[in-house]
Amino acid sequence: MNAADALPSPTPRGSRKRVVLLGATGSIGQNALRVIASHADRLELVGVAAHSNWRGLAEIAREHGVRDAAVFDPGAFADARDSGSFPEGTRLLQGAAGLTELSTLPKADVVLVAVVGTAGLEPALAAIDAGKDLALASKEILVLAGKFIMEAARRRGTRILPIDSEHNAVFQCLEGHPGAGVRRIVLTASGGAFRDWPAEKLRHATPADALKHPNWSMGRKITVDCATLANKGLELIEAQWLFGLKPSQCTAVIHPQSLVHCLVEFNDGAMLAQLAPSSMVFPIQHALLYPDRAGGVEPPIDFTRLVRFDFSPVDMGRYPMMRLATESMTAGGVAPAVFNAANEVAVEAFLGGRIPFLAIPRIVGNALGRTSNFEPGSLADVLAADKEARRGAEADAVSFK
Repeated sequence: MNAADALPSPTPRGSRKRVVLLGATGSIGQNALRVIASHADRLELVGVAAHSNWRGLAEIAREHGVRDAAVFDPGAFADARDSGSFPEGTRLLQGAAGLTELSTLPKADVVLVAVVGTAGLEPALAAIDAGKDLALASKEILVLAGKFIMEAARRRGTRILPIDSEHNAVFQCLEGHPGAGVRRIVLTASGGAFRDWPAEKLRHATPADALKHPNWSMGRKITVDCATLANKGLELIEAQWLFGLKPSQCTAVIHPQSLVHCLVEFNDGAMLAQLAPSSMVFPIQHALLYPDRAGGVEPPIDFTRLVRFDFSPVDMGRYPMMRLATESMTAGGVAPAVFNAANEVAVEAFLGGRIPFLAIPRIVGNALGRTSNFEPGSLADVLAADKEARRGAEADAVSFK
């Protein structure tokens, strides 16, 4: 099964889809709330979760009348529980178990997972097992456990709806087209904050520099990943699982305008592209309302003004993280999980001022070099490889010279 295959029938017309939103206070969550508020006749928010921003979560619960909420961080949960800020009658849940309980709410139709990193893995699997549609924004989940996520979705007959702009674009282009007719998919990358920097200047790049994305407003970690192109590498690995593709069928190009989000090439040489402004409300709305369409939250591309579309190959020398990601994807096994884990540690160290920007690919490359790759037989195998990669990457970050 892939994400574009025939799937269960949608929520009946005339009823509202009931949404659980994990990661409600982050950038994806905030855009999802805009979509839900703009389509209140079609969407209803029934559960929300945040890592530690309980004040923001309480405000969301009050505004949307949500009765089920969860806070992941133990200290933040204690503060939230004692604050009296949540509406009377709101059930407040804690930690990973709380996220998992939210993702299996009997009243929920779709669970949108937008938590950072791998914390959304267990809730995502629980949502699938409970028969919920899974709207997926956390690409690390499929990078870490794509084999097991897709097997579970196929076994349960549940629908995975991609939220990432590029994967949502591929999803739209593939709809109605048999997978056997696809030659390759091409994801687009802006090139990030350092796209136009001289290469020699990168050794002096600061976290503040890396966080100045030219097109998108996103969280800190993903914005740094855009600067290294690790994010695009993770997206290629995710696309392989979502759409049942071989590594050789997944590639990327630099597209500075971020208006074309993918190109799909078919066996006859024809290509389809998906275009939209660089705002996450477009893929979020498509996923939450799928298969229906409705009026947009933001205006479309204005073709009455000059619009340019520039494309260029990815320079693997300038973006070594892209090379490491594609090598990991080709290797398979636990290599993608190791790539992801080491990258998370390295980016955190960079944002904390502990390592320079150019140390990120060195730490990730070291982690991959230490790994004896193998095909995981269980999720426990992947989690063990993830843990070991984090331990080694953290040691590298601490001792980096």
